[in-house]
Amino acid sequence: MSLVVLGLSHHGAPLSLLESVALTPEARTALEREVLRSEHVSEVVVVSTCNRTEVYAECLTFHGALTDVTAALAAACAVDRADLQPHLYVHYEERGIAHVFSVAAGLDSMAVGEVQILGQVRRSLARAQRHGHVGPNLNGVLQQALRVAKRVHTETGIDLVSGSLVQAGLARAEAALGPVSGLSVLVVGAGGMGALAAATVAREGARTVVVANRNHERARSVAERVGGSARPLTELRGALAGADVIVSSTGAPGRVVLLDDVTEALGARGGRPQVYVDLALPHDVDLAVGDLAGVTRVGLAELGEDLAAADSAPQVADATDLVTAEVAAFILARSAEAVAPTVTALRTRAGELVDAELARLERRTPDLSDTERAEVRRAVERVVDKLLHTPTVRVKELAQDGQGGSYARALSELFDLDPRDVSVVSVPPTIPGEEA
Repeated sequence: MSLVVLGLSHHGAPLSLLESVALTPEARTALEREVLRSEHVSEVVVVSTCNRTEVYAECLTFHGALTDVTAALAAACAVDRADLQPHLYVHYEERGIAHVFSVAAGLDSMAVGEVQILGQVRRSLARAQRHGHVGPNLNGVLQQALRVAKRVHTETGIDLVSGSLVQAGLARAEAALGPVSGLSVLVVGAGGMGALAAATVAREGARTVVVANRNHERARSVAERVGGSARPLTELRGALAGADVIVSSTGAPGRVVLLDDVTEALGARGGRPQVYVDLALPHDVDLAVGDLAGVTRVGLAELGEDLAAADSAPQVADATDLVTAEVAAFILARSAEAVAPTVTALRTRAGELVDAELARLERRTPDLSDTERAEVRRAVERVVDKLLHTPTVRVKELAQDGQGGSYARALSELFDLDPRDVSVVSVPPTIPGEEA
C-alpha cells in the first residue's frame, strides 16, 4: 500500500475556488466515508483550512484511488470536476510523505512557519481516528509529521519569522488607523484563529477587545482569557459600530458581516474609519464592504502577498533542512520495515528445510551419537547462513536506496516464500502531468 496526496491550495488555486472546497468538520468526515467506499483506498484523512483542502489516502492501486478520490472531492464540494482538475496537485509515496511533513511544519502555509496548521492537522487526524478512517500506515505518517513539526518550532528560529495572518492583518490596520494600542477591536469568531486574534490584540494593548461568537459561552471563555468582553453573534450589528478594527474568522458557510450592517455602523460612528480583516474561507465580510468610503477591507489574498517575503528567511532554510532530513530518515526506516518480512520469511523457510533434512538424516543414520548429530547440525546451519548472507544484506542495502521492493518479490518467487508473510512493496507509477 502507498500514500497518495490529492489537493489544492493557495499556491495554485484562486481564492474563489478555495472557498468552494472549504469543508466543515462534518463535511470532511462525510468525504472520508465516501472515499473509503472505493475498493482502491484503505485509509483516509481530509485536512481543510483557510488556504488548502487535501485528501491523504493510503491506496491499494494508484490510478484507481486517484480517480475515486477526485470524484469524491468534486462531489463533496459541489464543484464540477472539469473546474477542479486544473488546480489539483498529486503527490505519491515519498513525495507525498515529504509534502505532509512540510504542511504540518507550516512550510507550505501562506504564513510560512505558522503554528496553527500543526493543531489543524492534529485535530483532523483525531477526528478521522474517532470514525475509524485511519489505520497503521497513514497514522504512522501523520504522527511522525506532527512530531517533526514540533521539533521545527522548538529547535529552529522559524517562530521569529513566521508572521501569522493575524499579525499581517493588524499591520494593515495600523497602517490605516495607527497603533493597535489606541484602537477598539472586535473579534468575530472564537475558534482557533479567533482566539489567536483576541490574544494578539490584547498583547498589543488594544483599548478594548470584544469577542462575538455564535456560541456565547465560547466567546465568554476567550474574552475572559484576554481581559475582554463577549457578545452573542445576534448583537453583531450593534457591536460593529463600536469597533475600529474588526477581525473575522468564523468558518461559517455564508457571509457574516453584511454590507447593510457596515453601512449602518459607519453612520452610527459619524464616518470614522474602520478596517475589516477577513481571515475566513469562505470569506465572512461582504466584498462590497471594501467599496465604502472610510472602510478598508483586507482579505487572504492581500495578506498572502504581505507574507510572501518570509520564504527567503534563513530560519526557513534551517527548518526546511530539518524536515528534509526527517523525511529521508522516515522513508529509510519504512523501506527497511517493508523488506523485513521477506528476510524473516526467507530465514524461516531455510530453518524449516534444515530441520526437515536433519530429521531425514536421523532416520537413515540412527547410530550417530548426540555429539555427532550436533556437529552435523552446526555444519548445515553454517552453510545455510553463508548462502543466505549475501541476499539478506543485499535486500537491506537496496531497501535503503528505495529498490528493495522488486528484489524482495524476486526472493519470494525464487524461494517459494509464503506470500502472507511477505509485505508487498508497491512501485510508484508514472503520474501523468506531475512535475519531475
